[in-house]
Amino acid sequence: KSKKEKFLTILGWIATATAMAMYISYIPQISSNLSGHKGDWLQPLVAGINCTLWVGYGAIRKKKDWPIIIANFPGILFGFGASITAL
Repeated sequence: KSKKEKFLTILGWIATATAMAMYISYIPQISSNLSGHKGDWLQPLVAGINCTLWVGYGAIRKKKDWPIIIANFPGILFGFGASITAL
């Protein structure tokens, strides 16, 4: 692989890790929602929809885009989870 390809691979996986951390950070909101301190439902709902679209995009490409799929899958679970528990 060229230096550019190696750099892009590393960058992709770093972006994957930070995206996963962003979506996993919904856990405290979900916990608060379940404790009766309801938070906003709209932003996590939109995040869940966005992540669903990105996972679909990564999955249907000719060569699956695993960093995109892996980075956005937690957003489906935690985004929709935070949205539902906020209702």
